[in-house]
Amino acid sequence: MDYQNRAGSKFGGGGVASHSASNADRRERLRKLALETIDLDKDPYFFKNHVGSFECRLCLTVHQNDGSYLAHTQGKKHQTNLARRAARDQKEGRQNIDPATGLPSSVAASFGAGAGKRAAAALKIGRPGYKITKIRDPVTRQQGLLFQLQYPDAGADMTPKWQVMNAFAQRVEDPDKRYQYLLVAADPYETVGFKIPARELDKREERQFCFWDPDAKEFWIQVMFMTEREERFNAAPGLAARK
Repeated sequence: MDYQNRAGSKFGGGGVASHSASNADRRERLRKLALETIDLDKDPYFFKNHVGSFECRLCLTVHQNDGSYLAHTQGKKHQTNLARRAARDQKEGRQNIDPATGLPSSVAASFGAGAGKRAAAALKIGRPGYKITKIRDPVTRQQGLLFQLQYPDAGADMTPKWQVMNAFAQRVEDPDKRYQYLLVAADPYETVGFKIPARELDKREERQFCFWDPDAKEFWIQVMFMTEREERFNAAPGLAARK
């Protein structure tokens, strides 16, 4: 670190570094040390998201490059969280996790090398980018949602699948009858779910549809909710329910 041109110092002599300069120098030294000693492929908390940034799944932090992530792993926050995770795993009797497969070490070993490779191949690469737009039909006044999901690394023969699940069929959070979940699955990405109002959907072809654009790697889903009047009279005796 060059101190000779620092204000208040003599030529050829060392000046007093500021606090920010010292931190920058420390981070750079930690980054170089980590690059020499750490293999990111074996780090179970290292994750590259769909926009090219790097995430620490342990500390829930985002980094612009691998050097920044490696410097983070040498910092106090990451080391403290590692110690807490190790203590909690020991308390709960958890086994060590195999970084290649994400499975407990004993389980991965029992599968053998071939199954370990297959398990590693099945690992997800992250969540897709998405955009949600609220829409309303100008004639019927029906409200709806338009989902746009981006899968830039999807294979040529992959087509996303989607479905709507009620709150009591999921196991992610406590059931709430006011909501339902729209799930979208597309390998090798993680399955994503959107929490939407538990209103009856208009499943007519022109109202509810999906479209996969294999060139732009975008998946479109439109769902429309029935109006309050339709929901009220849809199941009334003597009236034909809308399909």
